[in-house]
Amino acid sequence: MPTTEFSFAEKYRYQTGFDSYLESEAVKGSLPIGANSPQKPAHGLYAEKLSGTAFTAPRHENKQTWLYRILPSCSHPPFETSETKAEAVVDFSKLEYIPDQLRWDPFDHNESKDLDFLTGLRLVAGAGDPTLKQGIGIYIYAAGKSMAENAAFYSADGDLLIVAQEGVLDIRTEQGWLLVRPMEICVIPRGVKYQVHLPSGPARGYALELYQNHFILPELGPIGSNGLANARDFQAPVACFSEDHGTTASDGPNAYTVTVKFNNALFETKQAHTPFDVVAWHGNYYPFKYDLGRFNTIGSISYDHPDPSIFTVLSAPSGLPGTAVADFVIFPPRWLVAEDTFRPPWYHRNTMSEFMGLILGAYDAKRGGSGGFVPGGASLHNVMSGHGPDEASYEGARNAELKPAKVGEGSCAFMFESCLMVGVTEWGLKTCKKVQKGYNAESWGGVKVHWKKPEGESGNAHLL
Repeated sequence: MPTTEFSFAEKYRYQTGFDSYLESEAVKGSLPIGANSPQKPAHGLYAEKLSGTAFTAPRHENKQTWLYRILPSCSHPPFETSETKAEAVVDFSKLEYIPDQLRWDPFDHNESKDLDFLTGLRLVAGAGDPTLKQGIGIYIYAAGKSMAENAAFYSADGDLLIVAQEGVLDIRTEQGWLLVRPMEICVIPRGVKYQVHLPSGPARGYALELYQNHFILPELGPIGSNGLANARDFQAPVACFSEDHGTTASDGPNAYTVTVKFNNALFETKQAHTPFDVVAWHGNYYPFKYDLGRFNTIGSISYDHPDPSIFTVLSAPSGLPGTAVADFVIFPPRWLVAEDTFRPPWYHRNTMSEFMGLILGAYDAKRGGSGGFVPGGASLHNVMSGHGPDEASYEGARNAELKPAKVGEGSCAFMFESCLMVGVTEWGLKTCKKVQKGYNAESWGGVKVHWKKPEGESGNAHLL
């Protein structure tokens, strides 16, 4: 099979802006002027429209991109049920819904050396129904090898937000390349084909699949016009294509295998031509990446720990104003200066479900070390399940000398927060053998009673 080599400059010249209308052409004159679908597109290309929303969606919500490619996507034999074994596809009716607080040790690479990104993608928890375009899926991935050069994958179920925790992902998409390193995230929209390479060896991280709507930047309200994740810091690929468009038979050994996730099942087809043959494109529906180090952290400069919503990078609204199907929230290095304030996150119960992961370092409300909350691990506090600092973290913060302090140096935790009650897969509860059995007891079993009845107070007599 012909292999096209690309220079670094060809692959990683990014365009910038969140939800911007962008255009890119790898060959001059490939983009039509003043039209989207000319009778004869330039250079013998085919025009193909990729729609991420209904045609009639409001203009400010409408997502679409015009692709100019060597052969159209429909040029393939019928899909067949895939024999690929992947823990990413699970019958949602078999999820287990429990109120217990859960925490996992790091998901290691011991069994992932022969897995690529697709086969190493594992569903931990989820809710909803992809057929109704409602809900989310929460994953971890651990891969030891690149996807095959003649393989591609896409999801018809939803947009995939990938959080790189360890190892570099070199992602080839229909619209160009994205190099995603630890402390960076990327979003691959529903329907966009891609291929994941591992240029620096094994990789591990987290992912959230969004079955409804698309991610937006959160409203800033009284914060003003800038802050949190700024639109200019999001990067999108430039067109970069392959010309292997039909030199082998679709049933031959060099055929391209395209796998699709469709209603939490895998199907595949083999086609003679590469799916990465987009010479030019224009639109606002494309993959993108973001460096978490560019997040502008907002916080209190007087008293009280603010709600974690001030750390929201991306949000996917539900139909209820102010309520998200999914928020992606980070806890980066930041200064704490609040006076007479318990500075770590307070104890609370939440109508939202909270799945947390740790990219690197240590989280200020949970101890690290063996059996603690460490990079590559995760926790889940489902709807109305009480949680907060463990006993050691609480006592330390309760007795700390309050002065300006920078917390989280060299660390970053994140949270997938959802209004949905999420179920846990059998793999997440049993098969992976990473669940910390003593999480609840070790974290809060030793919480002390600090209550002291005031002198002269007889109890509840004043209520009589």
